[in-house]
Amino acid sequence: MIELARRPDELVNAEMISVAQDIPAPFLRSAILPDLRRAGLVLSTRGPEGGYRLARPADEISLGDVIRGADGPLASVHGERPQDVVYAEHTQVLRDVWVAMRASLREVLDTTTLEHLVQGTLPDTVMQLLESPACWQNR
Repeated sequence: MIELARRPDELVNAEMISVAQDIPAPFLRSAILPDLRRAGLVLSTRGPEGGYRLARPADEISLGDVIRGADGPLASVHGERPQDVVYAEHTQVLRDVWVAMRASLREVLDTTTLEHLVQGTLPDTVMQLLESPACWQNR
């Protein structure tokens, strides 16, 4: 998606994306690009001069949109949405932890757009998170 965002006025073929991002072209053609097309994030044009382009401007497509388009929901617990998970009474609070975790992911992924990435910038909320030393610790 970054490659498409970098070239908004071009059709970009799978081979170009493959080389630029070191992703196997057959995997792009059979799995990633069709999922993104079905999600309404990319448009495709067939033929020798064909390729892919973003369906909307890069500043209107968040990383959350891309992940949902390629992989489905941002967070699930045993294949269920966090709010639908049922625990025993004394552990029910875990459901709230999963819901809060999803909200945290949304805060980062839904505010960061492809345009941010192309420009090499990040939203203020993401930058504030990065200022915390704990953010950089492996634990």
